[in-house]
Amino acid sequence: MTEIHSILQQYWGFEDFRPLQKEIIDSALEGKDTLALLPTGGGKSICFQVPALALDGICIVISPLIALMKDQVENLNKKGILAAAIYSGMSRRQIVQTLKNVAYGPYKFLYVSPERLETSLFLEYLPAMHVNLIAVDEAHCISQWGYDFRPSYLRIASLRDHLPNVPVLALTASATEEVQKDICKQLQFKTPHIIRQSFERKNLSYSVFNVDSRLNKLADILSKVPGTAIVYCKSRRRTVEIASLLQMHGFSAQHYHAGLTNEERAQSQQGWIENKIKIIVCTNAFGMGIDKPDVRVVVHVDIPDCLENYYQEAGRAGRDGKKSYAVLLHDERDIQELSELHTKRFPSFEQIRDVYYALVNFLQIPAYSGLDMSYTFRYETFVKNFKLDSFLSLYALKALEQDGWIDYNEKSFTPSTVVFTTSKRQLYDFERIHPEYEPLLTTMLRTYGGIFDYPSFVSEQLLGRLLRKHEDEIKRLLKEITAYHIIQYNPQNDEPQIIFRRNRVPANELTMDLTAYNKRKETFIRRAKTMIDYTRCIHCRSSFINQYFGDKDSSECGVCDNCLRQKSSILKAEEFEQITAVIIKHLSDSSLTLAELMLKVDNMNKEKVQKTLQFMQREQRVIIDPKGLISLN
Repeated sequence: MTEIHSILQQYWGFEDFRPLQKEIIDSALEGKDTLALLPTGGGKSICFQVPALALDGICIVISPLIALMKDQVENLNKKGILAAAIYSGMSRRQIVQTLKNVAYGPYKFLYVSPERLETSLFLEYLPAMHVNLIAVDEAHCISQWGYDFRPSYLRIASLRDHLPNVPVLALTASATEEVQKDICKQLQFKTPHIIRQSFERKNLSYSVFNVDSRLNKLADILSKVPGTAIVYCKSRRRTVEIASLLQMHGFSAQHYHAGLTNEERAQSQQGWIENKIKIIVCTNAFGMGIDKPDVRVVVHVDIPDCLENYYQEAGRAGRDGKKSYAVLLHDERDIQELSELHTKRFPSFEQIRDVYYALVNFLQIPAYSGLDMSYTFRYETFVKNFKLDSFLSLYALKALEQDGWIDYNEKSFTPSTVVFTTSKRQLYDFERIHPEYEPLLTTMLRTYGGIFDYPSFVSEQLLGRLLRKHEDEIKRLLKEITAYHIIQYNPQNDEPQIIFRRNRVPANELTMDLTAYNKRKETFIRRAKTMIDYTRCIHCRSSFINQYFGDKDSSECGVCDNCLRQKSSILKAEEFEQITAVIIKHLSDSSLTLAELMLKVDNMNKEKVQKTLQFMQREQRVIIDPKGLISLN
């Protein structure tokens, strides 16, 4: 076994681990089933990557996020660590080639989407893999009572039947005590070993503002806080509107959402990471796997539907430990909409059945067929053709997914791959005969290590920048070289996909576990109420969050808006005497209403003036008559 500190130094350049990382790694190396709870930015990936590198064999990493898989595979390959990924949208030939490479090549990591675990292809090659660890990222997805339940995660337990002696390391940034217990149960932990970091973020100041004009307040916040910022919105259209308005106010801002092309998203994200753009205005599609420690402020201009989401997104501020801010803006209409949101998020069974009937007709699937078939699915066309309510239909599809009928990937992103299919001698001869292709071939060999032997993710945009050509020209050249059988180029595919997990049945034969469905609805209502309670909380906001996640003994942070307000209203003896003297001076000539008195003491803290008045009234030093006039007694 290789020493873990030398692995950390060699591949990541760090001298030591962050808090709890070593404890989690040691637990995995000791073969214990472990649930690790680390806040956003706590370095979860290192917790499974380091022990996997220390042991012989490979680590299977289960993740629901294709884009995050791609990023981690690319980052590992850049470090000289061979990693591959299998997920929805790949062709059978691509999957077979990847499984062969992993089973018989010097790979250390295989990233797998959970729906791939039970396929016959995967299970056929599994015995040839020497698996040393199973890592489950975003582990809260396995719990029906978690905020992001994905039924495909329930398939992970079957993997343990094939690998009974391989330890499982489950990781998440946020899970309540109920969800933590459910994760351990669903993953069949022999002896649950839970390692959790406090949810407290001492450098993060939480604030909530009930405002009439969110844009004015947003502009005020962004002008006062230097450094980069994230602004979260609830819809794609809203990201565009707010980014445009911020630009009109002179801010360096760009929008980001899942509806943009891969190139547009990459351009916005990279510009923000490199500080060329100060503010990224985005939906919750932004943030996963992005390592930018110097974000100074995260502003939500809409209320998230649960505290788990808010904590994760707000926690992207201040990962470098420096003073940062998490701000939530809302009005009373937001509160009302959130309290009623369950009526839209949880359609009736009749509504779900109608959407199912429309879906199978849209995809033209014959009755009692379709099992494990994948279909390209354009949602906008679907709802338009069948005149469906867009919001209701989306959550009807999610209900069908959670009941195990379908898998719905709104963005089934399969990145471009290239592998050389010729010998080095033949490549040399080809470049001599076709010199027009030599710059691209040489650039790929220099840029992507291992591309001569194994399929590698490639970016046509990056190759275009390196060769000073448009990416469309790069795509054309890659297709031409493929025609000569020198490389195998598979262009990216980002079409949404529907995968049927059961045969299509007539609408009147559709069934659902309505008991579980209604319990998920009740859990959602409780979460929404907790989020509303957070906005109305008058005590320490950090303590409110910590206690929700089970940190019962958390102390007040002293830096949130409520703590600062309480600090500012604490009366010291000398302040009391000073305010008392000013009140007596103004009341010595005539009686005044509270409003009139407040105008005369405009330069003083209003809450402290009112506290002093209340004390003087209890001591009968002042009296207030039925008309509200205050006078000395």
